[in-house]
Amino acid sequence: MKNKNLSVLFGAAFLMATSAIGPGFLTQTAVFTEQLKADFGFVILTSVILSLIAQLNVWRVIGVSGMKGQEIANTILPGLGYFIAFLVALGGLAFNIGNVGGAAMGLEVLLGLDLKIGAIISAVLAICIFLYKEAGKAMDKLTQMLGGIMILLVAYVAITTKPPVGEAIARTFVPTQIPMLAIITLVGGTVGGYITFSGGHRLLDAGIKGKDNLKDITNSSLMGMGIAAIMRILLFLAVLGVVSKGMALDPASPPASAFKLGAGIVGYKFFGFVIWAAALTSVVGAAYTSVSFLTTFAKVIEDNKNKWIIGFIVISTLVFVTIGQPVTLLVIAGSLNGLILPVTLGTILIASVNENVVGDYKHPKWLLILGILVVLITLYLGINSLKGIAQLFQ
Repeated sequence: MKNKNLSVLFGAAFLMATSAIGPGFLTQTAVFTEQLKADFGFVILTSVILSLIAQLNVWRVIGVSGMKGQEIANTILPGLGYFIAFLVALGGLAFNIGNVGGAAMGLEVLLGLDLKIGAIISAVLAICIFLYKEAGKAMDKLTQMLGGIMILLVAYVAITTKPPVGEAIARTFVPTQIPMLAIITLVGGTVGGYITFSGGHRLLDAGIKGKDNLKDITNSSLMGMGIAAIMRILLFLAVLGVVSKGMALDPASPPASAFKLGAGIVGYKFFGFVIWAAALTSVVGAAYTSVSFLTTFAKVIEDNKNKWIIGFIVISTLVFVTIGQPVTLLVIAGSLNGLILPVTLGTILIASVNENVVGDYKHPKWLLILGILVVLITLYLGINSLKGIAQLFQ
């Protein structure tokens, strides 16, 4: 890797990873670890492999083509890019309301602040990044710093809870059950919606594209998945150490109770920081990537991108402060999010063999075939997730 690119490559990797590591990521991991115990190791392994296939396909095609996800979609089928941009922006907005809520909850645990005040403080911090001329560099630094601290704090709790590591390793490769729902939920949570594109779009904005940079692009995507996987594994071990001793998690906040049971009040405060950092970096990642999809609609958005990102964060915060977390919107967005990955990844796979998009680049056949498998698996999930929408109108 060239030294001048190194910071951007790390930044893109951390942006992708910290976009994936939000409040939902923490809750999913705690809930599934309590249900599946050591078998959850197998779920993590499988979901990491499937997520990695999705990421490698998306980052490589975006990087080689020099086109953003929605531009690739519009080249394949005129109008498809606008449809995908709308879905991604809607999903990003809904999840950002949840992310603002997660940040508020973190400050409540850490400092005892009222949720609304915590939400506003967190939003102001996120907005400050995009007031800089060099917003990209500021975003890279923030995600790297908070991502690194999160990993260290969760590692401390994982050591403190003394999980049965031997059993966890054994069950990772030889599970007693294969819970498909958990696997597919984790894939959606790690690469669903806007998350797959966050790092690739960041590299494009920094000018890292084309076949000459393919090695750097691939390495950055591998780093991003590696960071998210390390966090998932450490969190799994931290919670496993608690539930394997027969302690029950509080359903109101499973990850908070796991940290508290495992490492006392220090663990609980650590959880406050972890969920705040996870939520804040997700607010930044969701706003940045959602707006990067909207730039295709009008030149005014492209020319004032940072202002639009700030507006996106402000709207998310206002909704949370005035209405709270609108359950209906989150359910609809979650279900639509399940459909975004098969549509976007399917489009990317078609683009990978289209000369109008990738020129004379030859996409690896094995990556294409494995990508098709991930599309089929996530399409199955996406169709099932629509039941969530149907239930709202019964």
